[in-house]
Amino acid sequence: MCLQLPWGQVCAGARSFQVDYAHDCFRKDGAPFRYISGSIHYARVPRPAWRDRLLKMYMSGLNAVQVYVPWNYHEPLPGVYDFSGDRDLGHFLDLTAEMGLLVILRPGPYICAEWEMGGLPAWLLWKPDIVLRSSDPDYLQAVDSWLEVLLPRIKPRLYQNGGNIISIQVENEYGSYSGCDYDYLRHLRAAFRTRLGPDVLLFTTDGNSAAELRCGTLQGLYATVDFGPGPNVTAAFAPQRLYEPKGPLVNSEYYTGWLDYWGEPHASSSPAQVAQGLQDMLQLGANVNMYMFQGGTNFGYWSGADYKGCYKPVTTSYDYDAPLSEAGDPTEKLFAIRTVIGKFQPLPEGPHPPRPSPLLQQGEVLELLDVLCPGGPIRSRFPLTFEAVKQAHGFVLYRTRLPRDVWDPAPLSAPPNSVCDRAYVLLNGEYQGRLEHNGQTTLNLTGQAGARLDLLVENMGRINFGVNASDFKGLLQNLSLDSALLSDWLIYPLDVDSAVTRGWPLPTPQAEGSRAGLGPALYTGAFQTPGIAWDTFVKFPGWSKGQLWINGFNVGRYWPVRGPQQTLFVPGSLLSASAPNNITLLELEGAPPRPFVLFLDRPLFNQTSRTHVLQLGSQSPLSSKDPLRSREPEPQ
Repeated sequence: MCLQLPWGQVCAGARSFQVDYAHDCFRKDGAPFRYISGSIHYARVPRPAWRDRLLKMYMSGLNAVQVYVPWNYHEPLPGVYDFSGDRDLGHFLDLTAEMGLLVILRPGPYICAEWEMGGLPAWLLWKPDIVLRSSDPDYLQAVDSWLEVLLPRIKPRLYQNGGNIISIQVENEYGSYSGCDYDYLRHLRAAFRTRLGPDVLLFTTDGNSAAELRCGTLQGLYATVDFGPGPNVTAAFAPQRLYEPKGPLVNSEYYTGWLDYWGEPHASSSPAQVAQGLQDMLQLGANVNMYMFQGGTNFGYWSGADYKGCYKPVTTSYDYDAPLSEAGDPTEKLFAIRTVIGKFQPLPEGPHPPRPSPLLQQGEVLELLDVLCPGGPIRSRFPLTFEAVKQAHGFVLYRTRLPRDVWDPAPLSAPPNSVCDRAYVLLNGEYQGRLEHNGQTTLNLTGQAGARLDLLVENMGRINFGVNASDFKGLLQNLSLDSALLSDWLIYPLDVDSAVTRGWPLPTPQAEGSRAGLGPALYTGAFQTPGIAWDTFVKFPGWSKGQLWINGFNVGRYWPVRGPQQTLFVPGSLLSASAPNNITLLELEGAPPRPFVLFLDRPLFNQTSRTHVLQLGSQSPLSSKDPLRSREPEPQ
């Protein structure tokens, strides 16, 4: 038996999630419904911690979670798909259902999220003239192929099909992009409808201004907005009402904090202000998703970058000053939010869950090319981009020879914005300095004809937000020496991750008198955590910039001299409590005279904290008597 109601047809026994325009609310199975949600990114949280984080979100009073699906995380190469391990989206969604949480899914194809290239795969740029986020046929063909793989996995999990996914976002903040291609949005709308059916609620999210909503909305996609704490939430929702005069108020990204950029102050926000803004919206009857509820970590090379007048790479930490910290610990902000939620709906019963050495230089990068690039170099008259040599992330080494004697200092020059993103320059193996995106583009050199010139170029993350979405990496234009173009290059795509994953190099005892030097080099060591394997944070005293691996896992980029982030989060799930843990650092500019790292009990953003010293290259244990993690009182 079915009834025709003002908000649609409801049948006995049927599951439905719909917009009720007559009463300005959502209807779940015919009854008024309001979600209080939080964002969590499974790609930024280790799989062993998923259950813990979701349980803490449920115990905080949330009834839903909002989840991005990063396309490039699951399709690293065209037609090659990975939904295993930390990429097991199905398992993550199973856990949300087990916890009794509904899901607001944001599958893109573009997601922003301060994620590498906004979730779009770097291999799209193998076609240099492709126009991303548009109705360009090449781009749409790739999008359709991806959706054909992803959406059939999603369809059985839709709420009306017995699952817990109540709504699906189409694209993301498209009104902030310069394209304004309505044909593109129409294509996506049709693609989602065809593959998911006519009943699923599709929506868009844009900033809360008329200008952003103008290009980001489309009939048939429910328009929502995003904004942070402010004094007047009614005014903040006014732009949504221009495009959705009736229906539920929705803030799809209520900002609980903000991201950090390398070289800028650590972002933070007032717990009281965030809690007050949430209370004001809930009093209006609005639906709210808190972005982020837990931020997590940009492991490996997944941190993106913004372009706001200049290139701004994002830190490895995505703590976001969120209610749950990067390590999953409850914060003062969480308890303030939980108190507010308790005023509007019952909280789950029970307590909130508890919170869960010298280094040896193994060799300079130039000495290890046979290990790091076993396939050998690519020869090219002029430099090729990362995309042209099909290298998505990490590092590429460019090598040529000085064409003549240079007795007086002569400028090695790159055109503006052609070094993407940092090039570490060596001449006959001696470190000379660096060239960088939005920075130094000229370096004076002297040398004899035939001297070996190497540039190790680092991809710092593709732009995920801004006008220039086609963010190619590497040397984008020709380099010159004293105005003469350099040619005849050997190009080495380096696969450091594979080498480290294979267990190379093995930690060896520290050599007497061994000292660190300048330029790119690899350092290794081992440490023990006898009887314990808790979350911890690594600090890098005296180190410059580089990448950290522990037990073969790429923890991410460190850059303490730029800051604000001074530590990297290491989940306890990466560590062994019974066997030595291997640690590898690729330092790009220069290690301290005595290379060692520190293990801290909490993150450090230009502050101080208790520490345990580890000198890599030794078997120095961490004390099992002093906890690596501090404890805070359980909420009452």
